[in-house]
Amino acid sequence: MARILGIDPGSRLTGFGLIDARPGGARYVESGIIRVDPGPLDARLACIFGGVRELIAEFQPTAVAIENVFMHRNAASALKLGQARGAAIVAAAVAGVSVAEYTPAEIKLSVVGNGRASKAQIEFMVGRLLGLAVLPRADAADALAGALCHAHHMATAAATAGRAGA
Repeated sequence: MARILGIDPGSRLTGFGLIDARPGGARYVESGIIRVDPGPLDARLACIFGGVRELIAEFQPTAVAIENVFMHRNAASALKLGQARGAAIVAAAVAGVSVAEYTPAEIKLSVVGNGRASKAQIEFMVGRLLGLAVLPRADAADALAGALCHAHHMATAAATAGRAGA
């Protein structure tokens, strides 16, 4: 079994979602939002780093899955997103947890079956795949989708390795 922490980075709201992945499916563990107070960017990045570090200490994930930067229309927003990602990645690296990065399209394709899926479709499928009675809010759903994407990639890699060894 692998415990995967999905991260949906943002400089104001950073979503997180934890699942336990095992052969045949995944089980929901926890999800939520790291809320970052407005203020200087360095303080916001420190908040993201500290929040991810606390999640790793509490839940002991074996892997972190995080969304790759995609180009925004606004270059300044893309830079801030990249810095938020960096704070989360460094928190995982300092804790010795491996990090897998996926594009938004890879995550959507893995969870919904459509690389251009809407936020509502992602929320619905995350709820369906994890058997949730209440759908998580968008940032947490995106983080759970990242964790599910990594679980699918791990399962595919294990199946491929098993066939190669047979």
